[in-house]
Amino acid sequence: MLWQVLEGLSQDSAKRLRFVPGVVFADEGAACGQSPEDRAKTLAEVKLVLQTVGFPWHIVALEEVFSLPPSVLRCSAREPVGTEGAYKAAVDSFLQQHHALGEEKQSRPCPQHPQGRAGLPTASQTEALSRLFNSVKTLTAKEELLQTLRTHLILHVARTHGYSKVMTGDSCTRLAVKLMTSLALGRGAFLAWDTGFSDERHGDVVVVRPMREHTLKEVAFYNRLFAVPSVFTPAVDTKAPEKASIHRLMEAFILRLQAQFPSTVSTVYRTSEKLVKAPRDGCAAGSPGPRCLLCMCVLDVDTADSATAFGAQTSSQLPQTQPPVAEAEAPTVSRCRSGMGRAQHCCRMEEDDPRARVIEQLCYGCRVNMKDLPSLDPLPPYILAEAQLRSQRAEAEQEIQECLPEAHEDGARPGATSAEQEGADGRVACDHPFV
Repeated sequence: MLWQVLEGLSQDSAKRLRFVPGVVFADEGAACGQSPEDRAKTLAEVKLVLQTVGFPWHIVALEEVFSLPPSVLRCSAREPVGTEGAYKAAVDSFLQQHHALGEEKQSRPCPQHPQGRAGLPTASQTEALSRLFNSVKTLTAKEELLQTLRTHLILHVARTHGYSKVMTGDSCTRLAVKLMTSLALGRGAFLAWDTGFSDERHGDVVVVRPMREHTLKEVAFYNRLFAVPSVFTPAVDTKAPEKASIHRLMEAFILRLQAQFPSTVSTVYRTSEKLVKAPRDGCAAGSPGPRCLLCMCVLDVDTADSATAFGAQTSSQLPQTQPPVAEAEAPTVSRCRSGMGRAQHCCRMEEDDPRARVIEQLCYGCRVNMKDLPSLDPLPPYILAEAQLRSQRAEAEQEIQECLPEAHEDGARPGATSAEQEGADGRVACDHPFV
């Protein structure tokens, strides 16, 4: 993908690209169990390739997620689409900027890129990241957690340096495997975002996948024929058996079918193209509703008091035994109110259980993965801080709603005139002479 962008920006290109790209490399060696020597060797090879390309580059370590702000998990508003005049102005600005960059390269044969990583991550951050991944029980949950943290880190880098688009190198084969994996993990509601060409869930930063039309074999042939330099790094599932995780199992299944039936990948991929990004029922007219704390998609779960399979599963997880309360004290002591069933359960269980407070803010797929994490303490601080902030905001909104008078409480009815309302007030005053 990087070489395709480089070719599109050249003077000989028939349709020249009109943007200034930057390259982000996320060092995941600590999560994959690499030694410091191997990580340093990999970074040296990556820097050599990035310096050859000549684009601004940013090298970040996965350990930096422990210093991210909680604002990463908030969906920022997108800027309004400009008119034709604004587009022409943007093109003129790009040409001027590109011309200035060309003059700067001529004046400095060996350009320096201050956007690169200033220093190595601290030993405490590396130890915290290793402790986090070691505490996860299954390889499937590790791969999902790694993908989530990588997305948050890249999103933070894009917002910090003013990028509005993030291009990923997901190929057609990878997206076909991802589609089947997401279905198995309970993320079927988000397939259009996870495998589509564009992903607008983050608001101000849009994730695009320009390589989704090419298979892995086509990418390999292109790299071979055009001598594209490559850097190979181990992944979390390197040397893992076929049935070690759902990701590995689905990948082996798709590739085995592709070897026997060459149209397998394209068929699965074309199916993903037909998916439509439709909001949930009740969220189309107003705001999109609460979002997942990790994947930032709209929550696809139902409340505990809903007549669905998930609602029954959630209600079955509530404590079955409660302390006895006297009948006379029940109306005054009970803290359970009608209308508080949505994600607050009985007696505000989330105040006593921090894990339940975080779980209730996750979608179904993320909840399944969090079951393989025994404790929430190893999670990065920005996730726990945002979860606490959302819980406090929800409690404050609930208290405000409880303090507001109801529509029919004072005898008012929809569509009543002022004269009718005054008459109703007079009747209420006569019924209660002591008021």
